[in-house]
Amino acid sequence: MDTGRNDLLGEIAGDATLERGDFLVQSTEQLRRFLDRHKERVAAVGGLTLIDEEPEYLSIAPDMSFRSRTRFVDDLTGEWVSETEVIESASELVEIYNPADIYAAFAEAAKEAAGFAAEPTAGGDLLDAAGIGPDEAISLGEDPYAAAAEQWAAGQPAAAQLDDDEAAARRLYDLALEYQERSQRSESRLLEDFETAAATAASLVGDLIIVDDDDERLILTATGAFRAEVVPEDGDGAWRSLSGPDELVEFYDPTDVFGDLADALAEAFPSVAPEDAEDAEDAEDAEGADEDDGDQDGTDEDDGEDGDDQPDADAGAGSDSAADDQGAEGRPTA
Repeated sequence: MDTGRNDLLGEIAGDATLERGDFLVQSTEQLRRFLDRHKERVAAVGGLTLIDEEPEYLSIAPDMSFRSRTRFVDDLTGEWVSETEVIESASELVEIYNPADIYAAFAEAAKEAAGFAAEPTAGGDLLDAAGIGPDEAISLGEDPYAAAAEQWAAGQPAAAQLDDDEAAARRLYDLALEYQERSQRSESRLLEDFETAAATAASLVGDLIIVDDDDERLILTATGAFRAEVVPEDGDGAWRSLSGPDELVEFYDPTDVFGDLADALAEAFPSVAPEDAEDAEDAEDAEGADEDDGDQDGTDEDDGEDGDDQPDADAGAGSDSAADDQGAEGRPTA
């Protein structure tokens, strides 16, 4: 019973760890997109103080780095100690703060900096706080959900009329381009997720050259981001720099990128892929076993040939005997 209970608890712990990692990756990606959308606005207003409540403080600078300050009691001296930490990546921030609290802090800080009123509530001053006059209010009617559904349906494209093969081909062509764009967006998100998850490890490894050919160079930087340079076929031999997943997926398949990265890491750090050596030894052992089997098979074939030769010899002897008998009958004797 104890073993079974420990196994169940181990599975719960393992699954919880995986879910936490997945949550951090998705939350980091969402926060990165939010920060990228507003980095110019944050720089224009000179940064924002997001949290300023003793003993906690968090602010974002114009360069999109965060400053976090915490206060705690030193057990040795019994005095309050303040520590300020610079947080440069979204992945570090979501490790420390709840993403929901981060967005709430941005909302409150922006409203306070702009001098907006407090968040409207369901009280009698709702319209005043929201800045809406009584004549601007509208009624949703008896069934707002049905109205929203009808409005959405009205905005959808009409079903294509496929009267002949040319119309069908045009429809397939449009679909191919649409799904190509979707595929590139999915691949771009995959690269972004990897860059977020790899940021910490990449900072320790440093810049790593993945591909260095005459017409392309691909590098994993110390920040965990991919950077590439390529010579497009229609570029008249000029190099083009690729920065960001959206540009990378125009020339690279993420599957190839990750495979080439794994090969580069195995070459730079042979100890990270010890199974390759074991596989090579297993392959050599298997090859040796195949050669032994081949020798054994050859012996059997030789034995088979010897066995075939024996009946042939007997047949030959029998033929000679018959010839002798015929010769004895046909040739004159002394």
